[in-house]
Amino acid sequence: MTTAVTISDRAARRIGEILSGEGSGAMLRISVEGGGCSGFQYKFDIERARGDDDLVIERDNAVVLVDSASQPFLEGSEVDFVDDLIGASFRVNNPNATASCGCGTSFSV
Repeated sequence: MTTAVTISDRAARRIGEILSGEGSGAMLRISVEGGGCSGFQYKFDIERARGDDDLVIERDNAVVLVDSASQPFLEGSEVDFVDDLIGASFRVNNPNATASCGCGTSFSV
């Protein structure tokens, strides 16, 4: 059983803006890979094809894919978009992370 991954209003707006510049059928894939300074890191890619086992999240003009291997790491997470003094970026508010790096792109469980 997978707890939903949610997309904030700000993230949905920004994802929609990015995808509109990528042409028809573009989707944002969020995945988790080994590496980073805390053990795992988030990866964001533009995709044109869905996998049979992908979690598909649609909100407004944003379509987000999460592969089945990444889903357990992202259960209950919210993807947000922040624009602050250190720059603009997507931020994953992940309740499964027991530690994360200062920049928020890597985490451990």
